[in-house]
Amino acid sequence: MDNLYKKGLRLEYFTVSYNILEATAALILGGIAASVALIGFGFDSIIESLSGFILIWRLTKGRYLPKDEEEKIERKATKFVSITFFILAFYISIVSILSLVNQDKPDSSIGGIILAVLSLIIMPILAREKMKVARALNSRALIADAKETLACAALAAALLSGLLFNFLFGFWQADPIAGLIIVYFLLREGIESWKGNCECE
Repeated sequence: MDNLYKKGLRLEYFTVSYNILEATAALILGGIAASVALIGFGFDSIIESLSGFILIWRLTKGRYLPKDEEEKIERKATKFVSITFFILAFYISIVSILSLVNQDKPDSSIGGIILAVLSLIIMPILAREKMKVARALNSRALIADAKETLACAALAAALLSGLLFNFLFGFWQADPIAGLIIVYFLLREGIESWKGNCECE
C-alpha cells in the first residue's frame, strides 16, 4: 500500500513540475503571439498544478486524518478548484468572443505548436498511470485528478488544431475558436468537480 502512495506522489510531483513549466511557456508564447488559445492553455495548466498540490497533500497527510475530517477538507478543496474552472472559462470566453468581433489576428507560434504536441504525448500516459494507482487505492480524488489530466490532453489537441490552422492556412479565427473549445472542457470539468462526479469505476 505504501508503494502505491509513493508512486501516486511521484506522479503528482511530476504533474505539478510539468504544469508549472507548461504554464510559463504557454503564457510567454501566448503573450508574444497574442494567442487566446495559448494563454487559456497556460492558465489551465496553473489550475492543473493547483489540483496536483491538493493531491500531494491528500496522499501524504490526508490519509492520517479522521475520515469525517478528511472528507470535509476534500469537499472544500474540490469546490474551490471548481470555482477556478468557472472563472477561467468566463475569462477565456469573453476574450475569445472579443477577438472574433474585433478581428484581433494572432501571430503564428511554432513554439506553441511544439508545446501542444509535447503535452499531447505526455498527458495521456500520465493520466493512465494515475488511473492505475487511483483504482488500486480506491481513491475518488485521484481518479478525478487523472480525468483532469486526460482533459488537459484534449485541451492540447484543441490548441494544436487552432495553432496549425493559423500557421498553415492563415485561418486566424481557429485560435479564438480553439479558445471557446477549451471553455467547453473547462466548464465540463468544473461542473463534474462541483457535483462530485468522480466515482470509482
